[in-house]
Amino acid sequence: MKLTSLIWCGALVGLAGCAGLPSGGPTTSDINKEAVTSGAHRFNIVEVDNRVVDVVMARPRDDLSAAFSGAGKPPSPTIGVGDSISVSIFQSGGVGAGVLSGTMNSAGTATQSIVVPDQVVAADGAISVPYAGRPRVAGRTPLQVQQAIEQLLAETAQKPQVIVTVTKSVSDKVTVGGDIVNGARIPLSFRGERILDVIAAAGGVKTPLYETFVRLSRGGTTVSVSMERLVADPKENIYVWPDDVITLVRIPQTFVVFGATANNAQLSFNAADVTLAQAIAKAGGLQDVRADPAGVFLFRFEPQPVAAALGVPPSPTADGRSPVLYHVNLQAADGYFLAGRFPVQNNDIVYVANAASNQLQKFLTLLGTVTQPVFSGVVVVKTIQ
Repeated sequence: MKLTSLIWCGALVGLAGCAGLPSGGPTTSDINKEAVTSGAHRFNIVEVDNRVVDVVMARPRDDLSAAFSGAGKPPSPTIGVGDSISVSIFQSGGVGAGVLSGTMNSAGTATQSIVVPDQVVAADGAISVPYAGRPRVAGRTPLQVQQAIEQLLAETAQKPQVIVTVTKSVSDKVTVGGDIVNGARIPLSFRGERILDVIAAAGGVKTPLYETFVRLSRGGTTVSVSMERLVADPKENIYVWPDDVITLVRIPQTFVVFGATANNAQLSFNAADVTLAQAIAKAGGLQDVRADPAGVFLFRFEPQPVAAALGVPPSPTADGRSPVLYHVNLQAADGYFLAGRFPVQNNDIVYVANAASNQLQKFLTLLGTVTQPVFSGVVVVKTIQ
């Protein structure tokens, strides 16, 4: 009896030391205490409601259409230095008339023509044309060059007509590159190409759209959007301009789950969008024995415009973002509706707190492990007696 009493006394004393047992993470009350230390905000706890969900879903994001709103459709492509030009010249009249050699076609009509071999536009922006000198072609369209050469030949040829063809363009092109697409320099046509047009011309991409990001660099400005959004939102599929650089990269979208869930791991989205409810489900759901349904948290650094819209005290980090801890209570029925709407973002951390009673359960389990052999020994001794 004395031994049994000592064991129970030890158990009662041990209850005071439950807080010293190992834990998978802080409880809800621990998190609330740590939010403010020494009067300073370490992070901001935001109770998720419909207004908060609306603010998070309306967070500002990069837009190609907004960043390059004044661009629109580029002007018609012009000839540039380094382009290759072919010029064909025709004139009317009898054979031998004018400056061109003539031949007779099958109908007996005289035809006179000359084809100037391909020329690369020189650094001065000009090419050489027989009997026309060196007309300047850089910065002009093929039609404008054609009209200029016809005027230069008007005094030496009979009603000259000229056809100008750009056989190789190096100036009016867009560069497409990245680790998930065949690099290429795509020439622009008079019709005008959009981003998806040049990506398709470069061979397209075979990675999931939600993990593929398109970066457009133009005039010192670079903006990145997801391929999923580029396809879904027609206004983001803007016209490309000469010398634009389009880079396609694959960035796997992941989030981390800790705490009282079936799995603690880094998980992939595997979809365009993932909500908090879906994130918890991907981690195997809450553990009945350990989890505190009222303590579901999501850690995220928010930009200042979002933090201001949430009304949290400013506590920015070095990069100007504020640490925010979103709290959802899944003990309340509306908590599931909110979790089903709240969007998870890349690199978010989801944490499900342990129930406070879990520490007591751990202690009782430990106590049973220690005392069970003793009680068994007592029973054996009493049986022998």
